Amino acid sequence: MKILLVSPSAYPEIKAHGGLMIPQLALHILEGLTPPEHEITTIEEEIAEVDLDAECDVVGISFMTSNAPRAYELAGEFRKRGKKVVFGGIHPTILPDEAAAYADAVVVGEAEGVWEQVLDDCKNNRLKPRYHEGAVSLDRYIPMGSRRVGKKQSFNAVPVMTTRGCPYSCDFCCVSEIYGKKIRHVPISNVVRGIEEAAGDMYIFLDDNIIGDPHYAKELFRAIKPLKIKWGGQASISFVHDTELMRLAADSGCVALFFGLESVSEIQLKKMRKSIKDIARLGEAIKKIKGMGIHFHASFVFGFDDDTPEVFPETLDFMMKNKIGSASLNILTPYPGTRVYTQFKSEGRLISENWKYYDHSTVVYRPKNMTPYELQTGLIGAKKEFSSFGSIFARLPWNMAHPLIFLGSNMAARKNASNDQLKLPNVVNEIFNQATLPNIIPMSLQPALQA
Repeated sequence: MKILLVSPSAYPEIKAHGGLMIPQLALHILEGLTPPEHEITTIEEEIAEVDLDAECDVVGISFMTSNAPRAYELAGEFRKRGKKVVFGGIHPTILPDEAAAYADAVVVGEAEGVWEQVLDDCKNNRLKPRYHEGAVSLDRYIPMGSRRVGKKQSFNAVPVMTTRGCPYSCDFCCVSEIYGKKIRHVPISNVVRGIEEAAGDMYIFLDDNIIGDPHYAKELFRAIKPLKIKWGGQASISFVHDTELMRLAADSGCVALFFGLESVSEIQLKKMRKSIKDIARLGEAIKKIKGMGIHFHASFVFGFDDDTPEVFPETLDFMMKNKIGSASLNILTPYPGTRVYTQFKSEGRLISENWKYYDHSTVVYRPKNMTPYELQTGLIGAKKEFSSFGSIFARLPWNMAHPLIFLGSNMAARKNASNDQLKLPNVVNEIFNQATLPNIIPMSLQPALQA
């Protein structure tokens, strides 16, 4: 059979720079699982067009919540043309009944245990509406080749996955619901083999927490050190509590880590059970990690119930004071499958369930201590200020360990802030609509928006 694998874009008219993208590992896993008798093509719509008339027998579409509407649109077009469509990914796993209305089959959860069966059933015209294997063993080696988006470029990192599962149950996250609370490991020998076969220079570990199991992480770092690669990943701030772990990570080629700090509010940090709850100690931890030669990328979330409009200047002040290298600034997003979604739904606080806007950067609910418009424009303002040239140059002298990573990530942040600004009128028209305008937008701003 001829198989087309697609990762849809929430905004297909906007194409990203391939060198700054993280390739969708899910598609490469499916490609590696596909028996050699089949011909397979992979498309990431963020950088390439999807040919609706492509010659294929089955289309596999993997997607998250924000690109679900586009996935459904593509599926409809392919089915009109007589193609079988199979869905997989986070959103179909959380809402399989919704997804089933748009596809011939839905894979719930992880594909490793069912993908070959899906293809065999499709080939023999006995495709079932749903496939679900549950938590699978990660012992099997899956060849994935180079895993690059396109041509090799400066920041075109090769994706790697070493663990699945998370023991925590954060209110705004559904990882433990999808992959379970127990951390499962890929054999380190398989990780090393995959890195060697990819033959890249820069890698990114997609684990939700690369140090979730410190013993495994230490063995992993020891094993990849001889490969002389550069890599980045995501870790909890508890990283600073283990000096040996930090040293091993740095020695193995770690050049950048993403830390979900989430908030500068000590009340909020305590609610989220963070390992460091004191802002002064958090600053010391940032300095320690940067001192190891590791670029510090922070993530903050705005819109918690304790947040007021003061959260924006307070967060900016914290980031500038601590010379944070780069940051992702996000809106609290009540993704389906999370406790925060259930809470906001029951309280009648959701103002949109258009999944396209469940993207970390759009307000889809009523905050407690500010209007949705104040939260939306506060985010845009914070993004623009932190990614301004004045801010970038002020922080540069303290982030010279990896200047290309620093400049690349901050220029990407400038582009992101610009896109959010361009999207604001659509958000106002489609979410902050006329029916709810008086309750959402301050009176002083309404005449200008209605004009």
